[in-house]
Amino acid sequence: MTRIAIAGAAHPHVAYATAEVDAVAEYQLVGVADPDRATAERSATPYEAQVFTDHQEMLREVAPDVVMVAGIYGDRGRVVVDALEAGCHVIADKPLCTSLEDLDAIANAARRTGRHVTLLLEKRYYPVTLAALEIVRSGLLGTIHGVTSSGPHKLNRPTRPDWFFDRARYGGLLNDLAVHDIDAALLFTGLTSGRVSGAIADNSYGVASLTGARTVISAAVDWMNPAGSPVHGDYRMKLIGTKGTADLLWARGRLVLTTGELAPHDVPLPDGFRPAELPLQALAAGNEPDITTAGGLLATRIALLAQQSAESGGVPLAWTTT
Repeated sequence: MTRIAIAGAAHPHVAYATAEVDAVAEYQLVGVADPDRATAERSATPYEAQVFTDHQEMLREVAPDVVMVAGIYGDRGRVVVDALEAGCHVIADKPLCTSLEDLDAIANAARRTGRHVTLLLEKRYYPVTLAALEIVRSGLLGTIHGVTSSGPHKLNRPTRPDWFFDRARYGGLLNDLAVHDIDAALLFTGLTSGRVSGAIADNSYGVASLTGARTVISAAVDWMNPAGSPVHGDYRMKLIGTKGTADLLWARGRLVLTTGELAPHDVPLPDGFRPAELPLQALAAGNEPDITTAGGLLATRIALLAQQSAESGGVPLAWTTT
């Protein structure tokens, strides 16, 4: 039996963990902690899990194997470190944290304890992404020199909590939204170092730009998707290679491939996976998930640097995997 606890349940993505408890008999939800007791109770009650308002008390009392972190963004860094120090593996909603200082503390705690931290970058498990990765690895696109993406989201202002509009607790647009496409772009290009810059307009529209090793990546994100859109986020990415292009239309479930020999056509898609499905399978088996600690830390670091750049006039900042 794998004992799962939730430390911070303020974000709806807490359901990434409970969906696995629903699906897998060997997973047990043993505790939920949130500073707001009613919030903790909403996730705990259906599973008869213990309820706490202090995550450290929960870690001591229920001794979980894995902790899901999905609280207020600005609180997450400290909670992740505490869970690691308690000997738990962590699966975390994005953003992992809201400052480079918190990120360094997480990296140090993971190194000291030997525990894994998996950032639930769910776009990795979309059918479109899995099919695109197979195409990239096959060489059909040649060398990828360009990646462009857009991630418009609906703000749904009336339902957003107050903390979402507090910079210290939210952490910034690029840190929140661009991390997904940064991670995907690194996955497709294999880029291991470079420079990143950011730009933000009115805290509503922003772009993270990465350059390195003859590769240019541009990830635009925003909270300006019109209410009339049929989807919450019309997420898209284009891979531009020396032999062809691939258009990932995530929200529409399509992958369009074009090469020198092939006209634009839809690629058949495999089944995808739930956001926490494979990470929890790996941890339950004693293995590191495919979204590794190093991978999640790197994507978060670049997103935080992009946010820092945007708030400092767009100055480019260096990053590397080493």
